[in-house]
Amino acid sequence: MFKRIFLLVLLGALITACSAAPVSGSGTNALVHIKLPVGYVANIQFAPLYVAIDKGYYRDAGIQIEFDYSFETDAVSLVGANNLQFAVVSGEQVLLARAQGLPIVYVAAWYQKYPVSVASKASQNIHAPADLKGKKIGLPGRYGANYIGLDALLYSAGLSENDVTLDAIGFNQVEALATDHEQAVSVYTTNEPIQLRAQGYPINELRVADYVQLASNGLITNEKTLSASPDLVRRMVTATLKGLADTIANPDQAYTISTKYIPNLTQADAPTQKQILSASIDLWKTERLGYSDPQSWQNMQDTLLKMKLLKQPLDLTQAFTNQFIP
Repeated sequence: MFKRIFLLVLLGALITACSAAPVSGSGTNALVHIKLPVGYVANIQFAPLYVAIDKGYYRDAGIQIEFDYSFETDAVSLVGANNLQFAVVSGEQVLLARAQGLPIVYVAAWYQKYPVSVASKASQNIHAPADLKGKKIGLPGRYGANYIGLDALLYSAGLSENDVTLDAIGFNQVEALATDHEQAVSVYTTNEPIQLRAQGYPINELRVADYVQLASNGLITNEKTLSASPDLVRRMVTATLKGLADTIANPDQAYTISTKYIPNLTQADAPTQKQILSASIDLWKTERLGYSDPQSWQNMQDTLLKMKLLKQPLDLTQAFTNQFIP
């Protein structure tokens, strides 16, 4: 009798213990706080993230997202040091960081097409990358996606920086081109070309993605998180891609949701902002959301080697993975 009572008590204790254990990926008590650097101000380009939050995809995955819009945040270094677990960065940052020994890994592609263009007034007659020879080109500086994309575009035509004049002008590309201070400018495909056309300037646009496929913006983590918390990585990727899929499928709904997260968006120029969202979706769309094309990483590495930003090739299989893509 004593043995039966003991077994019943033990069984009850085990049931209580199991029911009290936190369930990974569900329930408010199980939410993992994720601070996510995105490297820009609140903007319609982040609509998929806003949709994923608003529809509860992150919450259902056991994740609570806090955005870090600070330009000063060195997201790659923080993730590499495991001070943060995730960030949104561009492909070239991954390879440059790994070359410095930072163990970051790209786990989901957001942009399938590199989001950089070279814009010029139609009067310049720049219709192909070869037409850039001898031109003065404005760009924020010799860093970042604007710089990488521009050089990749030049290389596609057999040109190099020696064939053009690069002018560091900060983020004043629209004004610089409008006032003819520059003959061409390196810009984000989803931003300045739309602004220039909205202001009535006839422009020609050379999209980097039309000439070379490069690893672009996506979600990174670090090797420690991959090893210790692969389920967290999978949940983070899945929730993000759900927001991305919904945004592509229903841009108007995504825009409406974004007004809750972007200050003054409702007072902004809605037609222009919706054009930006539409242009962004064109860069995101693919048959398999989140998938990283190995050739795009090889092309990115080749570009960085030509620019001498990389001294030697890296093991690209360590830089990205598709194992968490649904």
